[in-house]
Amino acid sequence: MEEPPPDSHHRRRICNRCDRPNPICLCHVLPSDLLPTNTEIIILHHPLESRHKLNTTPLLIKSLNNITRIPSRRLRRHHISAASPPPTIYLFPSSPSSPAITISEFKSLNLKNQQISILNSNPSPLRLIVFDATWKHAKEMVRASEEVLREVGAVRVCLDNGIDASVTGGTIYDSELLLRKEPFGGCVSTAEAVARCLRVVEVDGEEIERKLIRVLKEMVRMQSVYLKPMKPRPKLLKKRFQNQQNEEDED
Repeated sequence: MEEPPPDSHHRRRICNRCDRPNPICLCHVLPSDLLPTNTEIIILHHPLESRHKLNTTPLLIKSLNNITRIPSRRLRRHHISAASPPPTIYLFPSSPSSPAITISEFKSLNLKNQQISILNSNPSPLRLIVFDATWKHAKEMVRASEEVLREVGAVRVCLDNGIDASVTGGTIYDSELLLRKEPFGGCVSTAEAVARCLRVVEVDGEEIERKLIRVLKEMVRMQSVYLKPMKPRPKLLKKRFQNQQNEEDED
């Protein structure tokens, strides 16, 4: 005999606006109107990452109006228009075989050979591609997407702080409880990375960053009540990073 369906009163109620359980609803900190940006943001979202309860891409989708989420392990031609594309950058740390310039350097340099002009108070449209996944999967996604990135003339950029494998990871809110430890110093969540990029390239970047970080901090604060913080494993992570660097040197 089949069991009766569970009482609807005991089901987990989800907020219709932020798509989060009611006890950790974020509507009170989400922007009342989606934030407009001159930058088109494309997030390539790894299928496994999209299932993680602390994934921050949904926060960006609920906060920005010029953003597209693509669930895929690689960037394909049909994902983005290659006909008269705007200046395109993709966010990923520098490596010996694939150097990157910082987002601030990108703003200040006149990259004429790649048809990218200096960003100023009236910048031309810009396209930012971000890979949302674990460190290992993101690296695989970038490699699998290199052909398409070359076709659209995408420039590899990184955050100004860089990455240091000799220290454990964290985020901008160092004094607060961290729920999901980043693998290395300088690594940040997707929402934080996008916020930092927009701070540099958008005219109202500081205000946009402030609003995005406010949402992110509130998510961490509310979620910390229910989850146990993760402890870093610095020796293992450092060894893994060194192995990855050696692999790149051999390519």
